[in-house]
Formats: sequence, C-alpha cells, structure tokens
Amino acid sequence: MYGIAAITSVCILVILIGVLKKNAEVLLNFAARTVVCFLCSHFLNSFFLARGLDVAVGINLISFLTYGTLGISGMAALYGILFLQLL
Repeated sequence: MYGIAAITSVCILVILIGVLKKNAEVLLNFAARTVVCFLCSHFLNSFFLARGLDVAVGINLISFLTYGTLGISGMAALYGILFLQLL
C-alpha cells in the first residue's frame, strides 16, 4: 500500500518538475512582479496614511492576481480605482 503511494508521489513530482522547468520563466516573472508590487503597495499605503488619505489597497487574492499579471500598471489601476472612489 505504501509502495503505491510512494511511486505515485514520485511520478507526480517528476511531472511537476517537467512542467515547472518548461514554465519557470513565466512563474519567476509572476513571482517577481507580485513581490515588488506588494512592497510598493505597503510603502504607498503608509505614505498615504501619513498624509491623511484613506487610500489603501488590501492584500487579497484579487490584488495578488492583478499584481502578478499586470505588474506596476495593475498596481496603478488599483490605486486609481481607490482615488476615484474618493471623489
């Protein structure tokens, strides 16, 4: 019983390594954009809070996907939406 689970796990791991090797650049770009945008978002949230503006982009699945796919332009879009809500 444990042998079948071990063989299945190894097969899944080999397939996963093959897929990740093929798409490593795409995943690396997604991760890099996400990390940079979350850092910028944190500092911008602090900056706007210190200036008395109630503008803060939350850390959630929507912002995660937006940052990862669109990068800085996605971050600007999220802040733009929040600034439009202030009007």
